[in-house]
Amino acid sequence: MFKSIAIPIDLRHLDQMQRALAVGADLARHFGATITYLSATPSAPSSVARTPEQFAQKLQAFAAEQFPDGAVRTETHSFIVNDPTGDLDHALLEEIRTLDPDLVIMASHRPGVGDYFWPSHGGRIASHAPATVMLVREDVELSG
Repeated sequence: MFKSIAIPIDLRHLDQMQRALAVGADLARHFGATITYLSATPSAPSSVARTPEQFAQKLQAFAAEQFPDGAVRTETHSFIVNDPTGDLDHALLEEIRTLDPDLVIMASHRPGVGDYFWPSHGGRIASHAPATVMLVREDVELSG
């Protein structure tokens, strides 16, 4: 059903993406899909890396750590966004169109008052991406 899964990540906030990463891993194992971790970086030095090339290396290291046993094939895709506040959604949508995955899995949060004025990244991507999008809420406990 799914052969390629894209998971946008923020290397600064991996602690807020654990459920989304786990869901992506489970689905990739189940379907034998490839996961592409994609992430945006500015061209200027940031808290993650001093250069886009160094950022790409850190993203590759992250991907390699996810499945050291090789159980799931992973790829990485980094791209430059100089104004993450204003341009991230548009740039992310363009990168998703370029990668053309079957499924996009994104970490999200419980909607709040602010979401009525400023839509979440996940909500915008889900509304406009050409692929199926699964939003995984990190702050919701599952029963069962």
